[in-house]
Amino acid sequence: MMNCQQATKLISESQERSLSLPEKMSLKVHVMMCSGCKNFSLQVPFLSKAMKAQRQLGRRRSQEISAGL
Repeated sequence: MMNCQQATKLISESQERSLSLPEKMSLKVHVMMCSGCKNFSLQVPFLSKAMKAQRQLGRRRSQEISAGL
């Protein structure tokens, strides 16, 4: 049985790589039983998108500063 530490690690890793079928199945079973990990799994995609957007904004701002805008 997967614990919360293993589940949150896989949830995070799923943003960077495809999980194997056994990983997906174990994670799905855990998330069905654990409301904390379920909530985490719903928040991670949002946080990932927000971080990517922030990085893009930072790059754009750096380019503007370099260009003297």
